[in-house]
Amino acid sequence: MAVLAPAPVSTAPVPGKKRLSRALSERRTRFGLLNAAPVVVYLLVLFVYPIFSTLMLSLKGDDGAFTLHWYADAFKGANLEILLTTLRISAETSLLSLVVGFVLAAAVSRLKPLWAGLVMVVVVVPHFISALVRTYGWIILLGEHGVVNNALTGLHFPGAPFQLLYNEVGVVIGTTSVMLPYTVLLLYAVMKGIDRRLMAAAASMGAGRLTIFRRVYVPLVAPGLVNAGILCFILCLGYYITPALMGGPKQTMVASLIDTQVMKQDQWNGASALGIILLLLTFAGLLLLKLLQSAGERYRNRGTAP
Repeated sequence: MAVLAPAPVSTAPVPGKKRLSRALSERRTRFGLLNAAPVVVYLLVLFVYPIFSTLMLSLKGDDGAFTLHWYADAFKGANLEILLTTLRISAETSLLSLVVGFVLAAAVSRLKPLWAGLVMVVVVVPHFISALVRTYGWIILLGEHGVVNNALTGLHFPGAPFQLLYNEVGVVIGTTSVMLPYTVLLLYAVMKGIDRRLMAAAASMGAGRLTIFRRVYVPLVAPGLVNAGILCFILCLGYYITPALMGGPKQTMVASLIDTQVMKQDQWNGASALGIILLLLTFAGLLLLKLLQSAGERYRNRGTAP
């Protein structure tokens, strides 16, 4: 009696449409899409649509025709100077935040958990106070007859009292105080995860403190420094309250210029172009962060390769 051979099983790949329909037919997939729908609608309505509308408004002339006039206007004259001032103050704030945050985070990471927690509370709690209240607090401290100048004058410090308000020094001090909690939190998390035995091993090999700091500690902390620096820079680009209250005419930043164009000049097209420029700078910062992270991973993988 002849035995029939089983029909061969097809191993051809399932077409893309069939795979998609099969995935959508699964109950688990439908449930996930149902849960994600409110978030997707929320992002489309409150994020994508406003950005797209702002972009279209920045490309529209007074007569309604397509134009790049507002972008060209943003990169010349006083607008270009304000843009460069914004970049400079953001870079100065990021650098100062990294220096102060590095020292503070390194000190806190060496404390016992109880004391470290108390110090971190002191660092973080002011961040929950209104930025307007904190800014006025700095104005009281740094004024011509404020606490800082009175103390320096009482100590007969040469040159006191100093002009610490309505200039770039005051703006950088104020913005640094706002960005410092972000920096300390990021650096503290990185420093707390460093294996102290690596420094002990380097010391046992005869390396001095400076060599250990430069060749071992800093490379381990470098990812946190990059993340904190770029985060501070991005946040400072669109900051408004502190520069507006503690700065002078020469410290006008893009956020203040946008406010002036919208509220006083009724120039929504130019303000939209400036907003899109800030958005592109933010995306550029995030892209730079991603590239640096990828480069760091490749460097570490190359260093550990046999």
